[in-house]
Amino acid sequence: MTVISSADTASASLRRDFRREALDARPALPATAADTSLSVVFENVRKIYRSSSGPVHALHGIDLSIKHGSIFGIIGRSGAGKSSLLRTINRLEAPTSGRVLVEGQDVAALDAAGLIALRRRVGMVFQHFNLMSAKTAWSNIALPLVVSGAPKARIDERVGEVVALTGLEGKERAYPSRLSGGQKQRVGIARALVHRPDILLCDEATSALDPETTLSILRLLKDINRRFKITIVLITHEMSVIREICDSVLVLDSGRIAEVGPVWRVFGDPEHPATRALLEPLNRDIPADVAEQLRPQPDSGASSAVVELTYMSKSGLEPDPVAIAKAFGGPFRLLQSSLDRIEGHVYGRLLAVGPARLAGDVDPFARVADRARILGYVPADV
Repeated sequence: MTVISSADTASASLRRDFRREALDARPALPATAADTSLSVVFENVRKIYRSSSGPVHALHGIDLSIKHGSIFGIIGRSGAGKSSLLRTINRLEAPTSGRVLVEGQDVAALDAAGLIALRRRVGMVFQHFNLMSAKTAWSNIALPLVVSGAPKARIDERVGEVVALTGLEGKERAYPSRLSGGQKQRVGIARALVHRPDILLCDEATSALDPETTLSILRLLKDINRRFKITIVLITHEMSVIREICDSVLVLDSGRIAEVGPVWRVFGDPEHPATRALLEPLNRDIPADVAEQLRPQPDSGASSAVVELTYMSKSGLEPDPVAIAKAFGGPFRLLQSSLDRIEGHVYGRLLAVGPARLAGDVDPFARVADRARILGYVPADV
């Protein structure tokens, strides 16, 4: 599905123009000698909220770096601290202690002008769109430039560019009530891009969308990242979203880092119980008709072994039908697969049914998969 609908010449112009100096002569962040490969750095960040029932510890000593140009996902259960962490990047939330560095600059040290500059370089997309119902899509997108006092001609030019980028041609004069959920979110993305940000924050940007629309929005975000090298930091409770577009992922558990790393590694070999619990919905149960007939030992008659083969990405092993058949000692049938591939790494599991001569011995599969186990036995005709 194509999500960019501008002509080739317009697209080339957009790529050249996207990195031009901002229209409103926004103040620059102070220069530093920081590592230019990093967009965001968290240094021992803690956040405590005060409530009538006492202090609420939302974040506990977060140390983390996000690379420039990456798509970084933050995931965790409700109340894990995802939104609190994300909102420290543009100082919608101030850390109780610790530092947040954006392009080397401590955001807590910014004065009013510096904070304005920061928020123009850090766009934000919200879960529930946050559009003004009395304004058209065009006016909603233009609003940040209008507020900054940009000339009308340049506003019209820039809004036209992001409308083309986000596939909103023909919807410019529509009011939010006449837009679908996906179109509303595209307006939100266009509005966040209108100042040519270096970083784009996405706060549960797909949670209110159906699966098909979610996929189109994720493809749009990935295309924006690929074409313009904008760093994207997104929070979600959906592991499928992380799997679809992220390079790296942070798993938060009760305000603490449970696990962080490349998506292929975290998904392929999760180390923390919180990560495994979040990944569980991606795993499929044994088909009900097979589970009903599964026995711990082979019957006296003809039986087949049900073998689970797990691939954990970091070893580089991939399913090899010839090797699997050899390990079974005869022909096998594929019962179920939940394999996936991220950045050239295969992870997930296979359920295969083959000759029951294994008698509980999984050693033949030692070089076939990262982990193998016999789940039980079923009649040979299953």
